[in-house]
Amino acid sequence: MLARLAHRGPDGQGEKALGDAWLGHTRLSLVDLEGGNQPLTSADGRWHLVGNGEIYNHEQLREELGRQRFASDSDNEVALHLVSEHGPHALRRLHGMYAMLIAGADGTFVAVRDPVGIKPLYWTPPESTPGGQALFASELVAFDTSVRQHVELFPPGHFWTPQDGLVRFARAVPDDVSHRYPPPAHPAQATPPELLDDLRDTLVSAVRRRMMADVRVGVFLSGGLDSSIIAAIAAREARERGYALPTFAVGTSDSPDLAAARLVAERLGTDHHERLYTAEELRAAVPAVVRAIESFDPSLVRSAVPNYFLSELAARHVKAVLTGEGADELFAGYEYVEDLTEEDELHRELVRTVESLHGLNLQRCDRVTMAHGLEGRVPFLDLDVIALALAIPAGWKLRSDDRPEKLILREAFQGWVPDEILWRKKAQFGDGSGAGDVLRLEPVAEERAYQQIFSEHLPGVVPAQTLTRFATA
Repeated sequence: MLARLAHRGPDGQGEKALGDAWLGHTRLSLVDLEGGNQPLTSADGRWHLVGNGEIYNHEQLREELGRQRFASDSDNEVALHLVSEHGPHALRRLHGMYAMLIAGADGTFVAVRDPVGIKPLYWTPPESTPGGQALFASELVAFDTSVRQHVELFPPGHFWTPQDGLVRFARAVPDDVSHRYPPPAHPAQATPPELLDDLRDTLVSAVRRRMMADVRVGVFLSGGLDSSIIAAIAAREARERGYALPTFAVGTSDSPDLAAARLVAERLGTDHHERLYTAEELRAAVPAVVRAIESFDPSLVRSAVPNYFLSELAARHVKAVLTGEGADELFAGYEYVEDLTEEDELHRELVRTVESLHGLNLQRCDRVTMAHGLEGRVPFLDLDVIALALAIPAGWKLRSDDRPEKLILREAFQGWVPDEILWRKKAQFGDGSGAGDVLRLEPVAEERAYQQIFSEHLPGVVPAQTLTRFATA
C-alpha cells in the first residue's frame, strides 16, 4: 500500500508496527525539513502519528500545550498532543487541512479528516471486510484488489475510533450562519466599506497562514480573478520573506489565460514560469490524468488535464502552491447560478457546493498536484473565510445589470489586481487554457472513453465520483 503512494511523498518513507496497528507514511517535506520525519512519536514514546497536510495554527497550539513536550518542530505533532492529552474532540482546535492516523501503545487508534475535506482519506470500515480490518489510505489505488470493493470515502469533519465509530467533530459550514451585514435594499446599492474591509483582511490572513513553510511557496496563476487575487496577496508576503513569488501558468499558444497570467505576473513582479502544450500533448495526457484523479467524470477530467501540466511545471521549482479553489462556491462565480434570483435559494446552493467540494474540485486539486510530489493549498477555503463569506447576505452576490459575478470580491481588491483582470469576464480554466476545446467530445462518447481508460488502468477500483455521490446522499 505504501509503495503505491510513493508519488505523494518523494522525500522519504517511514513506518511503525504496533500491537494491533501499522502506520506508513511517504513524506513531502515542507516544515521541519530535518526533524519532521514520520511516523511522529510523542516524547514519552506512547503515541505515534502519520499525517497528510498542514496545521497552520501549530505555533499557537505549541504555546498553549507547552513547548517542552514536543519532540520536533513538525506542525503535525500538535495533533498528537491534542489527542493524547485531551481526546479526539480536541482536534476541532486544528486550523488547517489534514488527514491523520494516530495510534497509541495501549491499543488506542484515531483516524481523522479536516472539516472541509481538503485532504483525501479513504477506508474500509471493519464491519465491511471479511477480515474485520480497518484500512486507511490517501488514494484508492493504494488498496489491494481483494478489498477495493469495500473501500468508502472517509467523511470530512469526522474522527473514527474502534470504540465509538464515526463521530463528527467539526463542520465546514458553521451550524449558525447569521448575517453580519444588512442585505442590499436594491441591486444598485453600494457595498458597505466595512464588508469589503473584513473580506480583504480575512483573505489576506488566510493567504499568510498558507505561506507557512521552510521552503518557497508558489501560486497557480490562471489569469482569472481568483488566482490573481491570491497571487497579489502572496507576492507581498513573499517579498517580506525575501524572495520573488514563483507563479505558474499553462496553455495553448493562443490561450487567453496564458496572456492574462503574463500580464498579472509582470505587474506584480513575480518569478513567472510558463508551459505551452499542444492538442496532441493534451490528448496523450488523459490516461495519466484519469489514473491520478481516480475518476472518469468528463468535466473533472477536462479541468484536470491542464492542471496536471501546471503541477508538473510547478514541481520543478517549488514544493507547495496556492490555488484559487473555493472562490466560485463562496461568491457565486459559476454561470448557472445566474438563474437563482432569490437570496435564500442562492445561499442554500452555495452551502451545498461548499459541502460537496471534497469530492470534486478538491479531489482534482489534491490528485494532480500530489501526482508530482507537490502540495496544493487553498486560502479561500480557510474556515474563517468560509464563515465570513456565508455570513454575507446572498443579496450581495446576486447578479444583475448593475452587479457582475463576484462583485464584492472585485471591489475588495481594487488596486491590488490590474483593472484588466479585475473586471475580466470569468472563463473556466479548462476553456481559458485552451484544453476544453481540444478534449470536449459528445457527452456520452466522452464519458465512455474516459471510463474505458479508468477500467484498464485502475482494475477493481470503485471510481471516486461514485463514492462521493453515495457519501453525499
